Amino acid sequence: MTEPRWTRTVCEGFEAWEGRTERLALTVIPALGGKAISLVNVATGREWLWRSGKPLGNEGYGSPFANGDESGWDEMFPGIDACAYPESPWQGRAVPDHGEVWSQPWRFRPEGATLRGEVEGIHFPYTLEKSISMPAHDTLRMQYAVTNRSNAPFSFLWAAHPLFCAREGMRIRVPDRLKEIEVSYSAGSRLGAFGDKRSWPIARSAAGEVDLSIVGPPDGRHAEKYYFTERVTEGWAALEDPETGEAVVLRFPADRVPYLAVWANAGGYGGFEHVALEPATGRMDDLAHAIGRGQEAAVGPGERYAWHLELSLR
Repeated sequence: MTEPRWTRTVCEGFEAWEGRTERLALTVIPALGGKAISLVNVATGREWLWRSGKPLGNEGYGSPFANGDESGWDEMFPGIDACAYPESPWQGRAVPDHGEVWSQPWRFRPEGATLRGEVEGIHFPYTLEKSISMPAHDTLRMQYAVTNRSNAPFSFLWAAHPLFCAREGMRIRVPDRLKEIEVSYSAGSRLGAFGDKRSWPIARSAAGEVDLSIVGPPDGRHAEKYYFTERVTEGWAALEDPETGEAVVLRFPADRVPYLAVWANAGGYGGFEHVALEPATGRMDDLAHAIGRGQEAAVGPGERYAWHLELSLR
């Protein structure tokens, strides 16, 4: 394998870093939360990351996610839904929509074959790091770590938010033992309200049974976010295209990233069509809700919590 290289470039007016092997190319924009805006299978030319059609950019810290470009792969940390942090000594501090880090500029630097990035918390005293490497020609590895720079425990949610281009007939695959989901959001309440539970992959909906493992047509009505109710014991998920045989596969450590969520949009939100597979350190998007159920992650005073995520193209 040729060692991957990182090249400084410009993407729609923003400074960017591009990493490339003979099989894949990834483009990251430091100023926009360190988001990945392109993931291309070089062998086939397929772009896996979805674009909204909006110009790249956001309205800055604390702004609604929907007011930005909503594209590509963002990091959600230390929460997902906007809420008030429920624990001392930061009780009542705002956790913004989709977290603090997606709307902030990150600092990135290449070190050999690895691109290293970091960002500081605004309302909370932490440093979040993300290092991107390519251990195989078809694989990305994102190594994460949060350092708690305070004298109190810090609770958080992290979830990957890669919006993949999707089309009717594609399949979502997860470990066989995952048989039930809990609804976080369902446009038009097709799957019910927040906290309702349904079977996987065949779920009973307001319109009858639906196979959630198959991407449906872009009907402009359906959009759902749900979590599998059980903690994962096998850390993986995949999005497959039976038409071409291509797939994107995510792998993550179940002991550090014990939850898995899916965001599937068939036009019911914004008229967009995409799918996100979202490994997560906690459940149900709202940090205060997760803490109340003991389903959050936490890092002790002065300590470091590390995890990783690998993405492979087939």
